[in-house]
Amino acid sequence: MNLDIKINCHSSICINEFYYIDPFKIEEKTNNAKIIFITHPHFDHLDMSSIKKLVNSDTIIVCTESSKEIIQKELANKIIVVSPNLKGNIENVEYSTFPAYNYGHHHFKELGYVGYNLTIDNIKYTICGDTDATEELKRIKTDVLLVPIGGTYTMDAKEAAVLTNIISPKVAIPTHYNCIEGTAKKDAEKIFIDNVIKKIEVSIKIK
Repeated sequence: MNLDIKINCHSSICINEFYYIDPFKIEEKTNNAKIIFITHPHFDHLDMSSIKKLVNSDTIIVCTESSKEIIQKELANKIIVVSPNLKGNIENVEYSTFPAYNYGHHHFKELGYVGYNLTIDNIKYTICGDTDATEELKRIKTDVLLVPIGGTYTMDAKEAAVLTNIISPKVAIPTHYNCIEGTAKKDAEKIFIDNVIKKIEVSIKIK
């Protein structure tokens, strides 16, 4: 697979130059986004300063209702509201959502936060969002899995590796660490890599 995936930091992901997920701490003003996907309204996933550096008049934003309430106060872009277990297609990008949540803390299931499955140029990407290793995630099949390993607000590196082995993607990319206070540092990468089965390629994108 010919992958073009960048992580600015944390869970701030860019796929194929024009598709952004949870942009955060973006410094360069490009205004080149075709679609921006937001998983939930927490500051490290919905960063209006970063979004404004990426949007143009044609940019479509996909987000939950709670995120829309924040975004529409400052931007007039088209917004598509999602909740868990929805499917859609935007300009040849297929998407589906699944619930992203913790068991009993921080990100509660009833809040309706989401992760995304995106099919772009015939490659399926799964962006987990802020979540534990849920039963819903264990049922997903994907080519590229972007999975949080930071602990505290998400699953930790060992839990993420076990989940990755169950899903068995072609490529696994760890996210959500080495940025926010209370989450794991760079040493979490080794724990993740050491526990992922060897047939799965682990690609490190966070500096």
